[in-house]
Amino acid sequence: MILLGLLLVLLAGGAIALVLTEESARYILFGYTFELNHLEMFLAGAVTMAVLALGLWLLGSGSRRTARQRRRLRSARAEASDRVARLEDEKRDLERKLEREDTSGDRLVARSPENP
Repeated sequence: MILLGLLLVLLAGGAIALVLTEESARYILFGYTFELNHLEMFLAGAVTMAVLALGLWLLGSGSRRTARQRRRLRSARAEASDRVARLEDEKRDLERKLEREDTSGDRLVARSPENP
């Protein structure tokens, strides 16, 4: 959306630049000559402004959407990082408990049955 919006803004800017650089109402564009009367010139200006407004709207809409996606991604990463930290803490606690049990000496040892 951002790319399309930028393209429309540039297109409208080019049309505005074309009108501002010409001294008469005769415009030559891509080998074609356009000679516009007052009503046609007004309508061309209105279309240009509509294209410019649409391009700016697309730029803003695309930027908001991208920002929203980045916020979601940042939130998901933070959540995953918290989950990993909790699991690491739990792992350390379990390792400590296991060490305490190993050093206490109260382990049961399974013996194999003796051969007759």
